[in-house]
Amino acid sequence: MTHFIEVLIPYGVLLSHFLLGYILLAYIFRASWGRGTVDFIGKRAIILSFLVTLLTIFGSLFYSGVLGFAPCELCWWQRVFLYPQVVLFLTALKNKDKKVFSYSVRLTILALVVALYQVYTLYGGTSFLACTSLGGACTKLYVNAFGYISIPVMSLTTSVYLLILAFFSKKYDQNNRNA
Repeated sequence: MTHFIEVLIPYGVLLSHFLLGYILLAYIFRASWGRGTVDFIGKRAIILSFLVTLLTIFGSLFYSGVLGFAPCELCWWQRVFLYPQVVLFLTALKNKDKKVFSYSVRLTILALVVALYQVYTLYGGTSFLACTSLGGACTKLYVNAFGYISIPVMSLTTSVYLLILAFFSKKYDQNNRNA
């Protein structure tokens, strides 16, 4: 079962990248065929954000807790910025509070910056920070699926999704206020 999940996660991320492409095209063509998709996502942005953060936490804990992949310091910082968001979105779901995105966006941008830096260094960029993790975990490529999907890319994907969901939620609210 563990091996199945280990193989399934990168496939899920790959599928999410195709979905991301579709979402971006839907936004570009929102005046025609994309309107329904944009409205669907904007209306359900809080629940979708909750699911994204929940899946991120499960994936992260699976890699470190079950498979024993040592998280580096950059991974820990990404966790610091992403983990609390599941509680924020769960609370926002209960209270139907769209203001959650004002908090989420700030945390997500911080996670995005760390993820971008980690992806940059992992794929050949010069690191400005020394790795402080046991056994040099900062430079270990635990996952390399499809030639580009790694754990930092997974974190980057989460951050991109959360920012897009916040943006779609804002656009949906603006369109429904003006309607």
